[in-house]
Amino acid sequence: MSETKTLQAVARDRVGKGAAREARRQGHVPAVVYGAGKPPRAIAVDFNEMKKLIYAGGFMTTMFDIEVGGETEHAIPRDYQLDPVKDMPIHIDFFRVAKGQTIAVEVPVHFVNQEKAVGLKRGGTLNVVRHTVELNVPADAIPDSIDIDISTLDIGDSLHISAVTLPKGVTPVIQDRDFTIATIAVPAGVREALQQEAAEKAEGGEQEG
Repeated sequence: MSETKTLQAVARDRVGKGAAREARRQGHVPAVVYGAGKPPRAIAVDFNEMKKLIYAGGFMTTMFDIEVGGETEHAIPRDYQLDPVKDMPIHIDFFRVAKGQTIAVEVPVHFVNQEKAVGLKRGGTLNVVRHTVELNVPADAIPDSIDIDISTLDIGDSLHISAVTLPKGVTPVIQDRDFTIATIAVPAGVREALQQEAAEKAEGGEQEG
């Protein structure tokens, strides 16, 4: 589970492009905290810390206690913008979360035991349909990832969300279908051989007819 991190911030008295540029010149990233029926709050957070947190991975599934002006905002990142040229953070949106609240989060999927996977050992290819899955999760127990054992999957098998054991209190956001997460694809050489075999059988049947 992702642990809650403490983040120091300062309040921004002004908003707009000019104020945002000024915040960046001072080594900050402009940000906003919104949600929970409260007015949005303009803040600024340390640039170097944000850059480190974003590129360390798991940023979008991490809860933060944002300390600003003697108050603490319990929030999770909902979006961030990077400079299109420098790939540096230029703005962050945080969403307020109440203790015990359930929220929707994109959680990374990790496929384990690939070296033991029956289909991969036979020459198949892991075709990842979803690298992340959107899940309803308790705000105070967000999983870092969903680890899926694919050791028993064979060539041609598909892995659906119904086959995945999710942590307690976690459910898929998509409920109307049993969506596919990954498949073990038939290797190109085998596919061509099967197609050739099928064509020969079809040709033989026509000749017999």
